[in-house]
Amino acid sequence: MGGKCQGRQNAAAGTGKNFRENTMRIAAGLIFAGTVSLLASSAAWSQTPPPATKGVVPQAAAAPAATQQSPQPARAACNNPNALGVARTVEIDTTGGPGFGFEHFKSHDFLHEGEVVLTFDDGPWPTTPSVLKALADECTKAVFFPIGKHTTYHPEILRQVAAAGHTIGSHTWSHAHLDSKKLTEQQVREEIEKGFSAVKMALGSAPAPFFRFPALAHTQAALGYLGTRNIAMFSCDVDSNDFKSSGPDQVIQNVMTKLDKQGKGVILMHDLQKHTAIALPALLRRLKAGGYKVVQMKAKEQLETLPEYDTMLVKEQKVPAVASRPISSVVQTVSQ
Repeated sequence: MGGKCQGRQNAAAGTGKNFRENTMRIAAGLIFAGTVSLLASSAAWSQTPPPATKGVVPQAAAAPAATQQSPQPARAACNNPNALGVARTVEIDTTGGPGFGFEHFKSHDFLHEGEVVLTFDDGPWPTTPSVLKALADECTKAVFFPIGKHTTYHPEILRQVAAAGHTIGSHTWSHAHLDSKKLTEQQVREEIEKGFSAVKMALGSAPAPFFRFPALAHTQAALGYLGTRNIAMFSCDVDSNDFKSSGPDQVIQNVMTKLDKQGKGVILMHDLQKHTAIALPALLRRLKAGGYKVVQMKAKEQLETLPEYDTMLVKEQKVPAVASRPISSVVQTVSQ
């Protein structure tokens, strides 16, 4: 809001020749004084809001502090001047269940040439802290897809993943292949939902609506169900094949050979693989040397888990129920 100030000019009238000069001098003085007053009044209006009128909240009190948007936490300082880092962060609107990773999903090609997304499956596991250290040393971020059962074995490790600022989705409850004909439709849903509920139980807060199929094996029915739940599905562009690699060097070679050929992509690794944990520091340095840049993926909103599966898991695990606290997370586009 703002206002305009208008000055007024008074004219003096004199009667008689002898008063004309004095009158003109007085009028000039009044004009000068009025101009000074006008400038001072304008300055005051630029700094002070106008008085409130009935039914209008003054600008200074438009929103109480409690309702204003909370400031985004500052990114932790990176002590490694040559770190790989994070080039940019993208926010994913998961409405309708979009898919990522060109091996199976080709609709959303959002990565620029030379960009990669680091992803890890199958944790949390005792090897996961080594993976977290390697990522922290290079000041970079990844997406983790934990197995539900594993989160009940090592909830404290999954909390370390969250505390480090990584994105956490799910990789089913028991790593069942959801394309198996032995599974009913209800069992497929249970694998999906219990996996997310287990992550929430471990973290005490909702996970991202990001999901990866075990062995990347899916059916149209499972894709459709995830779509109705607004859960994004992840395949990959570069498979490290670390679960069948002979050693750390093989893991690095698998990733870099495929990546150099494709130029960009979602990289699939496993944080429960010892070879991967050992290879990761050198692999991240290779990515940096090769000019590759990491993109961090975050969800626009966190997943609201289904109460029936939360309750089912609590009964099975015989642990206190976690209060339902879905979190909405809006991620700013990072500066490059």
